[in-house]
Amino acid sequence: MSKPNPTSTECPVVPYTFYAPSAPALTFFTVMDGHQDTGRPAVRSDESPGYLIFTDRDTILDGLQQPDLWSSTALDPTEPDPPYKMIPIQLDPPEHTRWRHVLASYFSPGRVRSMRDSQHRMAAELVEVLRPAGQCDFVRDLASVFPSRVFLQIMGMPEDKLAEFMQWEDGVLHRDIENDPDGSRRNAAMGEIITYFMGLIAERRANPDRDAQDVVTAAIGWQVDGQPADDTDILNCLLFLFMAGLDTVASQSSYMWLHLATHAEHRLRIVSDPAVIPSAAEELMRAYPIIQTSRKAIRDAQFHGCPVKKGDMALFPLAAAGRDEQAYPHARSVDFDRGVIRHLTFGAGPHRCLGSHLARQELTVLLEEWHRLIPDYELVELPNEHSAGVWGLESLPLQWKV
Repeated sequence: MSKPNPTSTECPVVPYTFYAPSAPALTFFTVMDGHQDTGRPAVRSDESPGYLIFTDRDTILDGLQQPDLWSSTALDPTEPDPPYKMIPIQLDPPEHTRWRHVLASYFSPGRVRSMRDSQHRMAAELVEVLRPAGQCDFVRDLASVFPSRVFLQIMGMPEDKLAEFMQWEDGVLHRDIENDPDGSRRNAAMGEIITYFMGLIAERRANPDRDAQDVVTAAIGWQVDGQPADDTDILNCLLFLFMAGLDTVASQSSYMWLHLATHAEHRLRIVSDPAVIPSAAEELMRAYPIIQTSRKAIRDAQFHGCPVKKGDMALFPLAAAGRDEQAYPHARSVDFDRGVIRHLTFGAGPHRCLGSHLARQELTVLLEEWHRLIPDYELVELPNEHSAGVWGLESLPLQWKV
């Protein structure tokens, strides 16, 4: 089947708002499904400054693999000239490549595997604490806690400040047009994080620990392309790692557990056949991609039939890529027997998720330990979800028999 090649004026205009107010869970996936059905390979939002929304999996893949056309310097389609620069996610090659080399070893497959046993112990301990109560808010009590504790250990940051860290992270990533219409809440939270890291770097410099293996301690001595990294770049890199480490796995797991709590056949499959868990994790990630990333055109071009001008913004929603029924049969349904899944939930191109090995392992470990200890559970009530660049549930009330 041939695909349409609309011009920018022919792209259907849809009522899409990047910072949409919170809505009942799965609303945003349903909305994106509808936009995909409305227009391929793109639709258009008139939200200022106006931007394309690519809806076709192969088009999204192609765009993410073309940093010479689509720059990562702006990741919010409503903010083409952001006042901040998180490293390395807002860098383009070759500068991005240099920073990725600096960070790669902290998230390598070997290093991630070495943490697996301790992650199993941590996950089991957290679930054991919850089990006697017969209920929990999965987002608050486990999804936010488990990956955050793992991340803080990697970073070398104090676990007793987790609640404060989560408050800052919420201010930066979970804004919408109702709770933060002018972005002041986000900017204030970002300032708190930067101030904290400035103090932490100063403390590590004043009291060096030669045996420490954490990221913050190592950052003091980072070299990029043979030159010492300056403090501004170090701070911007730590800011990005902070945002990614405290939010993405928590948000992804929240949708996975919502699905399992409302689809008993899939939950029972995991319980009766734990060997299916790695495949189930991949399929659930494909069906519920949480990252909706944006790019900024750095030159005039024709892109899949869409005229693009230098400076134009475009949204590359991974939710559309993962649920594209031209790429995956029955894409909006979950099938643990789908086989090899080449999903884009971790992105593609030079900015493919640096922490994908860690995220996969954390999700798999959490699925294994939870279903070993709490095999039968159900949803209490449908929660709300938040939008923007990282979709996630605001809560997830579950209950089970004790």
